[in-house]
Formats: sequence, structure tokens, C-alpha cells
Amino acid sequence: MSVQLRPLRPDEFEAFAEHGRAGYVRQMVDFSGMEREAAEAKAARDYALTLPNGLDTPGHWLFAVEADGRRVGTVWFAERVLDGRTVAYLYEIEIDEAERGRGYGRAAMEAFEREAARRGLTELELNVFGGNEVARSLYRSMGWRETAVHMAKTV
Repeated sequence: MSVQLRPLRPDEFEAFAEHGRAGYVRQMVDFSGMEREAAEAKAARDYALTLPNGLDTPGHWLFAVEADGRRVGTVWFAERVLDGRTVAYLYEIEIDEAERGRGYGRAAMEAFEREAARRGLTELELNVFGGNEVARSLYRSMGWRETAVHMAKTV
């Protein structure tokens, strides 16, 4: 399975950001138990702070994932300094729902790894919600290790 990463075009950015914010809200509600209104406010704040100049935000790269000439998903990563280390931080990887289960997620992760290395970023990091077992399983199967687990309980 092979995919290509192509830079996201300006005419694709608003739909990307809107879809990404909605997915972020959904995950905060489903996996973290956050109230929808609070999740929506947090998503709006986080996107505004993280991508203040949209596609022109320095150190951020947004891509369409393509297979056989058609778009099947997106990848967004950035260069970040964490604990004094410069890493490629994967903010988002998503394969369109109708395209899932065909190996595109793994291929897109491999393409992300190659693209980060091409930019001289050999340390990779990401955050994944604890309830997202499909993603966590994929990442573990590709050699990623969990470095922290945040847990919560309401009594």
C-alpha cells in the first residue's frame, strides 16, 4: 500500500480546519467526558493559537493523503521543541471514514515519518486520546511507545 502526501491547498484549508475542530470536539467529549460547550471553546482556542496564520503558520505542514490520485485523508504536523528536544509533532492524521480499513492509515503514518525525516526531524511525538484504541493499536504496531497515560474517574 502506498500513499503520497501533497501540500494542502489554500482552497482546502477552511474545510480541513472545520472538520478537524469538529473531530477534536467529538474526541474531547467522547474520550475525556468534557461538556460539548467547553470542548467547542477549547477547540476554537487551540486551533486559533496553533494555526494563527492557517497554511502559512511557520513550522507547520498540512497535507492531503492521496492514493491512486484521489484524496483519502489528511496529515498535519509541526516542528516543536519539547523538553529541549526538537521533534516532529503529529497534530492530526485522519483517513476518511469511507476509506478506512484499507491500510491507508499505516501508509500515511509511514509517509509522515519519511516527510519528517526529510525535514531533519528524526524524533516523532503525538498525543492520542486513551479511548482511541484503533489509533493506539496502530501506533504500537508501528513501534511507537506510550510515554504517559492520564487517567480520571468520577465518583
